[in-house]
Amino acid sequence: MALKATIFKALIQVADIDLSYYHEHALTLARHPSETDLRMMIRLLAFALHASDTLQFTKGLSSEDEPELWQRSLSDEIELWIELGEPDEKRLRKACNRSKQVKLYCYGGRSVPPWWEQNTDKLKRFDNLSIINLPEDATDQMAQLAQKNMQLEFTIQDGHIFVSDGQSSVGIEPVVLQQSTR
Repeated sequence: MALKATIFKALIQVADIDLSYYHEHALTLARHPSETDLRMMIRLLAFALHASDTLQFTKGLSSEDEPELWQRSLSDEIELWIELGEPDEKRLRKACNRSKQVKLYCYGGRSVPPWWEQNTDKLKRFDNLSIINLPEDATDQMAQLAQKNMQLEFTIQDGHIFVSDGQSSVGIEPVVLQQSTR
């Protein structure tokens, strides 16, 4: 018998001071049986960083043709494609060809630098691709905030991210490995 996804509810308040975006989102996340709390919380963080009424979670791990999150236009064009982890160049090439903007959030600590070194030359040619590395200690702390029903506050200012559940907070300083030129 196949395992079913675990459902998580998140009420998030996003205060993006850099973009003057202040909004509350009630989200339902389906965590695939093979997905960790860490990866699910990175998905939630990516949502908060690009929050809008049109940003959507996709089938994610259950689909090879979809990213973790995407934003589509009214004419169904992909405006933003968000990936997580350390995908191969072929997948990122496909994403860059299908979407106006692609954001990749790497996490995992020691595995990121060798992956980046191996792929830098291939990925530099994509002018619509941004690659951001999230520090391992901060993402591990953020994973500890995972609960079936969450109320989280995301504050974004000067490129720094603060996540709080009212009792604990985590500061995250992303490292930009590659910035889109579009």
